[in-house]
Amino acid sequence: MALQDVCQWQAPDTQGLSPHLSPAGGWAVPRGCDPQTFWQTHGPRLAHGTTTLAFRFRHGVIAAADTRSSCSNYVACPASRKVIPVHQHLLGTTSGTSADCAMWYRVLQRELRLRALREGRLPSVASAAKLLSTMMSRYRGLDLCVATALCGWDRSGPALFYVYSDGTRLQGDIFSVGSGSPYAYGVLDHGYRYDMTTQEAYALARRAVAHATHRDAYSGGSVDLFHVRESGWEYVSRNDACVLYSELQKLPEPEKQEEEASQAHPGPATPHGAGDGVGRLPGDSGLPAEAETL
Repeated sequence: MALQDVCQWQAPDTQGLSPHLSPAGGWAVPRGCDPQTFWQTHGPRLAHGTTTLAFRFRHGVIAAADTRSSCSNYVACPASRKVIPVHQHLLGTTSGTSADCAMWYRVLQRELRLRALREGRLPSVASAAKLLSTMMSRYRGLDLCVATALCGWDRSGPALFYVYSDGTRLQGDIFSVGSGSPYAYGVLDHGYRYDMTTQEAYALARRAVAHATHRDAYSGGSVDLFHVRESGWEYVSRNDACVLYSELQKLPEPEKQEEEASQAHPGPATPHGAGDGVGRLPGDSGLPAEAETL
């Protein structure tokens, strides 16, 4: 008698592949181990990264980010949105776990809406940043990963805050978050000025993200650009990062432009005989004292 008849066992259908995952109890983990604890301890460490930036200037706040969502060597989405609007005068960049960022921004939208209904006006950017940091700090140490830059315009003018999931809250003029942030900071520190024009700010943000996507393997896709004004936030553009970087390489460098300008307008010529001992004291050879003694 066959074993199938004794045990009433049927071989699984291996011919057709199922698109569904196995149920939670179907994963092969050692006996006596909790599946969630086991995968947190021994599961694969999936690397991920992004490039987001924001800076404050005279005409508002600029927010820019790439669009690649990565999970180790796998590009989960090449066209994701990493700048999330909160309300008409507030938005934020997202870096970290995509699900955590999306969920906490929905919570922030709800809480700010309730406060606006109770108080009759929208809370300030500083209040929104403090509220978000206070809510997330309660989950410190539970693998929550949210790093965001809140960009807004309130009664005090343009404002920019950095908030991390451990409760960190910082105010500043320039923030860049993600694995590509060191490259973005290099471009921002070189070209940032508070009194920039709007077009100069747009060009600086695009250049910073494009250079970061070229050097950082986990950043790429396109470059999203937002501008927060007194009248509200505005979605400026989305440019392909690779095409944008190629166009930037064809432009002349600022240093070369300065050199060409200095050559086109040379300074006053050196007077005749200025280097031939004119203006020296008698017996002065123009050499250091140590050289004369030798």
